[in-house]
Amino acid sequence: MSLLSEIQSDLKQAMLDKDELTRDTLRMFKSEVQKFEIDNKETADDAKVLQIINKMIKQRNDSITQFTNGGRSDLAEKEQSEVDILSKYKPQQLNEAEITSKVKTAITESGAASMQDIGKVMGILKTSIASGTADMGIVSKIVKEQLS
Repeated sequence: MSLLSEIQSDLKQAMLDKDELTRDTLRMFKSEVQKFEIDNKETADDAKVLQIINKMIKQRNDSITQFTNGGRSDLAEKEQSEVDILSKYKPQQLNEAEITSKVKTAITESGAASMQDIGKVMGILKTSIASGTADMGIVSKIVKEQLS
C-alpha cells in the first residue's frame, strides 16, 4: 500500500470518527500533494510524499517556536498535534548514536580531515542515509562536531 493511499484511508476513517483535527490535517496535506502535482506536472511517489510531510512538519515546528515565544500556547499545542499526526507517516528515525556511527564511517570513506571536507562527507551521507530517516540538520551538526 502506498503512503498516499494509506493517508487517504486514514482520512476516511477520521471522517467516520468525526476526528476534526486529523481530518483537517490530512486534508491540508492532500492539498499540498495536489499543489505539488499541478506545479510540477508529475504524480507524487512515496519519496515526494515524504518530502512534503517533512516540509509541513518543519513549517509547524517553526510556528510552534513563534507561538511559544509569543505566549500563545493554545496555538502551539494545535500545531504540535498536527506534527504528531503527520509524523505517523514518516519512516522510523535514526537515533543520534546511529547517525554518529554513519558519520564516522563517511569520514573514514572520504578521508576527511578538517571542516573544509564537510561537503565530501555530507555527499556520502545523503546517499547512505535513506530519505526521511534522519533530520539532515542534526546530521550536519554531528558532522561538524566530528570534524572539529
